[in-house]
Amino acid sequence: MHLGRKPHKCNQCDKVFSNKSYLIRHLMSHTGEKPFQCNQCDKAFALKNNLASHLRKHTGEKPHQCNQCDSAFSSKFHLVNHLRRHTGQKPYQCNQCDKAFSLKNSLLLHLGTHTGVK
Repeated sequence: MHLGRKPHKCNQCDKVFSNKSYLIRHLMSHTGEKPFQCNQCDKAFALKNNLASHLRKHTGEKPHQCNQCDSAFSSKFHLVNHLRRHTGQKPYQCNQCDKAFSLKNSLLLHLGTHTGVK
């Protein structure tokens, strides 16, 4: 397979994928299928790795350690967000003004100030 080639197209939207397994995983976002059930609570997940990350909330396990301070996190996603506090990185830019944010949710909340939607 050639690098950059994405022959697997979703028939529900315009997304394309380089790997058939990525397409199959993506298709669950359209069907709402969540086959991975937590045995500790009523939550279910489309992806096995999301269930594994969720289970750490029940066990208290936090394997993702910040190399700048003593903070640790149950998911890599939360560690990456935390690291932006140390670096000052603000990758989420408002397209209406010059403000930038370290968290996507902060940008989404901010966008409401332009549209009047809260």
